[in-house]
Amino acid sequence: MSIKIAYCIPALYWASGMERVLTLKANYFVENMGYEIYIITTDGTDKKPFYPLSSEIHLINLNINYDQLHGKSLWKRVYLYLYKQQLFKKRLSQCLMHIKPDITISTLRREINFISSIKDGSLKIGEIHFSRANYRDFKKESIPVFLRKILGKLWINQLIAKLRQLDCFVVLSYEDKEKWIELNKSNIKVIHNPLSFNPEKASECEAKKVIAVGRYTYQKGFDLLIDAWHIVNKRYPDWELHIFGEGNRAPYLGQVNALGLQSVCFLHPSCPGIEDKYLESSIFAFSSRYEGFGMVLTEAMACGIPPVSFDCPCGPKDIIHDGQNGLLVECGNIEMFAEKICYLIENEDIRKKLGRKARESTKRFGIDGIMFKWKELFEKLLNDKKSNGTSANIIAPV
Repeated sequence: MSIKIAYCIPALYWASGMERVLTLKANYFVENMGYEIYIITTDGTDKKPFYPLSSEIHLINLNINYDQLHGKSLWKRVYLYLYKQQLFKKRLSQCLMHIKPDITISTLRREINFISSIKDGSLKIGEIHFSRANYRDFKKESIPVFLRKILGKLWINQLIAKLRQLDCFVVLSYEDKEKWIELNKSNIKVIHNPLSFNPEKASECEAKKVIAVGRYTYQKGFDLLIDAWHIVNKRYPDWELHIFGEGNRAPYLGQVNALGLQSVCFLHPSCPGIEDKYLESSIFAFSSRYEGFGMVLTEAMACGIPPVSFDCPCGPKDIIHDGQNGLLVECGNIEMFAEKICYLIENEDIRKKLGRKARESTKRFGIDGIMFKWKELFEKLLNDKKSNGTSANIIAPV
């Protein structure tokens, strides 16, 4: 069945997980399934996609430029946001009416507020690349705590109302699915992120290197990891920690210097050939405070590296079976995190065994199997629509 799909996402020039996964899926759809794919963006008009995009994909920028809100006061941002939302709705409506896709997919960004009201005839699907616990909050806003809580509750309630208008809602983990208590669980679909590559080789887990990968942000918890490494270094000064990612490294470099770890803790920019870096390492450290899934976790495990991971919401619990293909640690427990790394350093046989099991366990995240689940979902929804003569609107309240 040939299907026409339109994706809505703010931009593609960021080196982040959502952009990476969408690019991976879109390329697969056009190259392996013959789908007609449109990606509609609002920002980054003059910027190229960070990840290679098939020439068969139609890339449309609506020139809304929400990034102009950055640096403005809260109330000015609210005014500009409302104006740009109206402009976005008008231009996206015109775009979809022209394209006439079979399915329109929202990545639960700004378009989720009105996408179901656009009567272009397409089914509307929402896919979340975050977790419920850390989506739509005001933690970073410089406003009183009580006001943040009120606004956060109003915002999440508004989101729930919009999710109920969709034809389908897709989450990344079974753990996260259980958190959407306001929605009918039988109508929420779980589809994991696919592996971005299928490594032919596996790490020998003999190099005295630990690796971590992700953006230099509060979410990724590299400050916690560096503190943990300070503990590890006291017992194993010949081991090294290498962190790779986009973002501002300055605060973390300051932390490394303050702890005297300059010769054993290295902060690198993002690396296009990250697979090779995985293969050169023996342990993967996953220190996130929260996640949507944890794509780098599955990548590292596919390379045969045993992970030590915080049991953060959400993702690690779906991926790691503690003691079988990796080690889970209470989220935020720096001392225990360091202890588990030391345990794998001290026990080479266990390290290698967990690495082999980690590699085997990631076969379920292979792209062919994951994309087949998307194909099944699309065809079921379209067949249901054809049978019923209307949209399914399956996200009903409990």
